[in-house]
Amino acid sequence: MGKGSSRLVLGATSVVSLLAIFLLYDAYFTSDISPFDSWKHHLSNWNGSLGRRKVDKGVEVVEPLEFMLRRLVRGEDRVQLETTGFSCHTDRHSEVCVTNKPVMLDNNALTAYIQSSQVQVKHMVQPYARKEDEMAMKQVTPVQILTRNASSPVFCHFNHDVPVVVFSSGGYTGNLFHAFNEVIIPLFITCYHFRSHLQFVITDFKPWWVKKYNQILTHLSNFEVINPAKDGSVHCFPGAVVGLKYHDNLALYPTEIPGGYSMFDFKHFLRKSYNLKIKNVSDIIKPKLILISRPKTRTFMNEEEMVDMMEELGFQVVVATPNRMSNLDKFAEELNSCSVMVGAHGAGLTNAVFLPAGAVMVQVVPLGLDWASTNYFGGPASEMGLHYVEYKIEPEESSLFKEYGPDHPVIVDPKSIFLKGYDAARATYVDGQNMKINLVKFREILLKAMTVSWTLNCFGLV
Repeated sequence: MGKGSSRLVLGATSVVSLLAIFLLYDAYFTSDISPFDSWKHHLSNWNGSLGRRKVDKGVEVVEPLEFMLRRLVRGEDRVQLETTGFSCHTDRHSEVCVTNKPVMLDNNALTAYIQSSQVQVKHMVQPYARKEDEMAMKQVTPVQILTRNASSPVFCHFNHDVPVVVFSSGGYTGNLFHAFNEVIIPLFITCYHFRSHLQFVITDFKPWWVKKYNQILTHLSNFEVINPAKDGSVHCFPGAVVGLKYHDNLALYPTEIPGGYSMFDFKHFLRKSYNLKIKNVSDIIKPKLILISRPKTRTFMNEEEMVDMMEELGFQVVVATPNRMSNLDKFAEELNSCSVMVGAHGAGLTNAVFLPAGAVMVQVVPLGLDWASTNYFGGPASEMGLHYVEYKIEPEESSLFKEYGPDHPVIVDPKSIFLKGYDAARATYVDGQNMKINLVKFREILLKAMTVSWTLNCFGLV
């Protein structure tokens, strides 16, 4: 009796199993649903529109991913995205491609396959925001974007329910200015409105770079970054962005950003990412000055005397050497406690993004670098909520004066050197000069900076 019951149960189980196999076969091979659609409907948050969830007054609301991606494009590009599911915007500096269709990303081939019956795509993107610079782009690997037949089988090693953002850590990212200018700020512009609900795939992957900017990356994405060269798998996503939006040198234009975020929002994001306590310079009790020390080019040849003078004026002085600046997690906290930053034109001034609101940036402008000083740091400083003070050196303060003499075109007509081309100008003014600062004149600049800092400190005028 017991054995008979067992055979009966086993037989019923076999029938149920065969029926299940038949139904699965019918669903996947005889229905009108494509493999892409089948995969799409199995995403954990699929509800007819791909999206992310947020809490609004205690009620969970679904924001469609199509809407989040749509905010990255405008005009004809937006129309194309809504019509075909794919759009690319190109300008002088960058190219950004967006799709709201399911995507298969083959990391081994650096190829993104998208589903679109309305358009045929065969496109290459170098996802780094310095398209106009040939030397930089030689260090950026292109990503191929292709359309894929919706009825083709889908082979995904990993399925994701958030979109992917693909960008490169190649180019000039070893330089602090270029890292922020071409990657970090463009990342914020492109990704912040997703509220960390996205996956980063970083091409030209540099482990040291990811480690250095880990605080920023982990506050923009809830997921561990993917290194396609090491991963080599096929990942499937409900949408994709290849490339990053760029505005200008260390700049964010609120009217062109999803959510209307400004430089103040970016600095707030940095404070949160690095757990920085000081928001306004009025919170600093004793004037603290940080001096950006350059060991190779555009150095201060009388740096020790400068430090002595700064201390005599009442500043607590921190000399920031490259070694001290290498650990960004610790150095950001140091910067956040300073009321004044002094430095020659160069990448080190990018650290101003960590200064509290109302702090003073003193930029020492080397001979021949007026335009670069104003456009790269002078203009952006005010947008950061800083007070900008400029010290333009006299020819006698430059090492070039002794090297070329007072009447040489290098001294009296820098424009003529720039007309010879960028390489000639860079070799002379960027890489070829150091400075011996006139302490009497510079003292007046520091007194001005101290007065501004002291006034703000005493009256809270930030």
